[in-house]
Amino acid sequence: MSQFDQVIERRNSGSVKWDLVEELYGSRDVLPMWVADMDFHAPRPVVEAIVARAQHGVYGYTMRPASVYEAIEDWARTRHNWTIEREWIGFSPGVVPGLAFLLYALSEPGDKIIIQPPVYHPFAFTIRENDRQIVNNPLIFEDGQYRMDFEDLRQKAHDGARLMILCSPHNPIGRVWTREELQRLGEICIQHGITVISDEIHSDLLMPGQVHTPFASIGEEFAQNSVVCTAPSKTFNLAGLQTSIITIPNKELRDKFNAIMNRLHLGLPNTFGLAAMEAAYRFGGEWLDELGGYLSENLAYLTAFFEREAPQIKVVQPQGTYLAWLDCRELGLSTEELSRFMREDAKVGLDDGHIFGPGGDGFERINIACPRSVLQDGLQRIAGAVRKLGA
Repeated sequence: MSQFDQVIERRNSGSVKWDLVEELYGSRDVLPMWVADMDFHAPRPVVEAIVARAQHGVYGYTMRPASVYEAIEDWARTRHNWTIEREWIGFSPGVVPGLAFLLYALSEPGDKIIIQPPVYHPFAFTIRENDRQIVNNPLIFEDGQYRMDFEDLRQKAHDGARLMILCSPHNPIGRVWTREELQRLGEICIQHGITVISDEIHSDLLMPGQVHTPFASIGEEFAQNSVVCTAPSKTFNLAGLQTSIITIPNKELRDKFNAIMNRLHLGLPNTFGLAAMEAAYRFGGEWLDELGGYLSENLAYLTAFFEREAPQIKVVQPQGTYLAWLDCRELGLSTEELSRFMREDAKVGLDDGHIFGPGGDGFERINIACPRSVLQDGLQRIAGAVRKLGA
């Protein structure tokens, strides 16, 4: 039995995923399989580091020791073959807040920002709510997989944009972009003076045989035209500790970002987030490798289940992340009907595809980072509702 088979009771722990079920889905009977955190314990060395820090008993203002930077540098080098300089490393209380700070630092109200829908919905929200313009460069879905539309990107870039927010690996579709794809995108952005903000928060979560390429590692010109956002949060289930890394090789861009962080007085870290980050990057590798195997098995189970029990639902095979993108269009339901079907008939809480922007209608996002028994429960609920739908 794997450690990841353990079912951990998360209700009444302040969990967004579990304690907001009734508010979000209208019933406590709905099984939540939506927001991107895992139903697994963090690695034991991380728990031990947090406990040890808590037992110290003094939680005053905290600085970042050299050992934290060393852990980040070592992880990037050993896991992703990316050598980063210490001065490039900055921090943020979460990647999404980091995106907002970067918009403030690197653009002005009214500027155009390119994104690639269907994509992580806080991108559009952050752009829109901070008075910038969303420019969609929709991905192309064909033969069961997604690819970038470079001709459309070239046209959108030519029409004027200040920044591009890249999702790599891509959420919700799970694509791990190849080096060649990233290079082609980067060359278009460099040619048109567009800085790339690369959200790589899922970069450690790869299916077997996949390799993640940090955008800034492709070459010096790419490094100088980009910002890379990472975190231990998705990798080690630490999202609640609000600790992320903003890596900026270009000094001019870095100075602008740091100026915003100083203006907002956001320079000091969360004491426990700092301890968890260092422990995760130093001692979490073995746990992560085991997790990767378990997620791969969950994906195989999910795929085989739908093929056998509800073939109307097609799984877009993710190359990374612990999220699966479900093509539900053969059910013949409208956007509103599909949402209601999952919520009320199947009684599972998924992320409706339409929230991810153009191209998302008819799809649902499911989180498979849960014990196999929980996954089985959710899938059986969906299949049962599908059978009744066709009765």
